[in-house]
Amino acid sequence: VQLVESGGGLVQPGGSLRLSCAASGSIVSINLMGWYRQAPGKERELVAATTSSGRSSYADSVKGRFTISRDNPANTVYLQMNGLKPEDTAVYYCNAEIWRPYLDNYQIYWGQGTQVTVSS
Repeated sequence: VQLVESGGGLVQPGGSLRLSCAASGSIVSINLMGWYRQAPGKERELVAATTSSGRSSYADSVKGRFTISRDNPANTVYLQMNGLKPEDTAVYYCNAEIWRPYLDNYQIYWGQGTQVTVSS
């Protein structure tokens, strides 16, 4: 199983970016999918997460600006980021809880990360 992110880059304050993360491989089902970020010198923090039924949660710092969405048949999660601020600069990672039959449980997978830089 692999998670591959795309969509990061450099954007001016107030701008927008859309991140994508596609899971591939032998996948039966995915429970939670989410986005985390890690800025230099800081711990990784949860940005947003969504269940397979579409229930979502957000960090207070991004509420009203970021929107997480999901395409279940495509095993893909998106993060639409509007009104970007310099403090949103970080490496963004997606993760997914993927059912592993040989474990009879979900296992968490991470993407490789994509850099988002907000600067004028």
